[in-house]
Amino acid sequence: MVLSTANTRRQFLKQSAISAAGLWLAGRTGTAQSFPANEKLGIAIIGVSGQGAYSVGNLADQAIVALCDVDENRAAETRKRFPKARFYTDFRKMFDASSKDFEAVVVATPDHTHAPATMMALKADKHVYCEKPLTHTVYEARMIAETARKRKRVTQMGTQIHAGDNYRRVVELIQKNTIGPVTEVHVWCPSVWAGSDRPKDTPPVPVGLHWDEWLGPAPVRPYHPAYAPAGWRGYWDFGGGGLADMACHYMDLPTWALELRHPQVVEAEGPPVNDEHAPDQIVVRWEHPARKDKPAVKLTWYGGVDKPAPDIVARIPRWGVGVLFIGEKGMLIADYDRHQLLPEREWTGFKPPEPFIPNSIGHHKEWVEACKKGGPTTCNFDYSGALTEAVLLGNVAYRSGKRIEWDAEKMRIANAPEAEQFLRRRYREGWTL
Repeated sequence: MVLSTANTRRQFLKQSAISAAGLWLAGRTGTAQSFPANEKLGIAIIGVSGQGAYSVGNLADQAIVALCDVDENRAAETRKRFPKARFYTDFRKMFDASSKDFEAVVVATPDHTHAPATMMALKADKHVYCEKPLTHTVYEARMIAETARKRKRVTQMGTQIHAGDNYRRVVELIQKNTIGPVTEVHVWCPSVWAGSDRPKDTPPVPVGLHWDEWLGPAPVRPYHPAYAPAGWRGYWDFGGGGLADMACHYMDLPTWALELRHPQVVEAEGPPVNDEHAPDQIVVRWEHPARKDKPAVKLTWYGGVDKPAPDIVARIPRWGVGVLFIGEKGMLIADYDRHQLLPEREWTGFKPPEPFIPNSIGHHKEWVEACKKGGPTTCNFDYSGALTEAVLLGNVAYRSGKRIEWDAEKMRIANAPEAEQFLRRRYREGWTL
């Protein structure tokens, strides 16, 4: 029985329904502005091409008052669309000159500048929508989440599939104990962003690209098209490979459904570690403690490699990407648009539970409405900060070659303090968190 769900946009998520779904929202919602009816939210967008252009399209009905992008050529189309918006190539200057003109900020830059831009927005008391992963490092994720909580800003991480109906139906099945207590989750995704050795040639910086601003807090290196506009994901100075790119989307589902938060143990394996770039394949294992009446969970990510062990693969459909929940009474496999209970023959005639998580009005719109009227967002920085921390700990385990015993409260690696060097990074002069 394959259950497919269209991504419709209906009623706004109500607080009671969200709390019932275990979304970690109690005491963590932002404070809205006071908006007259139909007034538009003033928004500044940092990174307006690529994924940023997607956000622009979803927010075009609001007041786009400032645009920032380090590449004037790639930003040209969006600038034509919003000719009255002030344009900048350095978001630090944008905040200095135009901060009074907007209430909210979208951050859609490469990963290594997520945290500096987001923190600057939060400290300016702006609401923030930031693309995934929330930050480049574990330390940044914790600092951003704590600052958002203290400032009481409305926040949302850009895991847009979280707004899809299919994820909601899966969460309902898991939380209604349909397949019994879940003790294992397997997630596989073929997407990889593996860099290569640092280029030795030094072509000229394209006209219109502000390379120093693109580098942001990262160490200085010559421009090369291997990094910009897209290849940066494969290099440790800028991204975190396929794990950082995609795990926040797919691990969001078990994190939500099982109310996971900080893992206790993380270990990873892959090809020999390269100090310059991410691997072309990686397997990461997280061990999460028991929560309330839920048992401990072992969650495994397979990036760029085959899905789970042959004995499991033999019992599941051949989906190129998937999330597999294993419970005492059966299994559930899901991707973005469909889900299926397994073994299929045992679920003939099964009637799903009555939906209790209302369908979303849209990931961006949910954030906009919360900025204006108050109320929760489903991927606020408390929830998404913890998710990002867990994901990035996978790269810490891989790069350090250590089995990590994680002390989330103290942000320490008790058994391997030498691995803590990968929890954070040093910003170059002129850049702060």
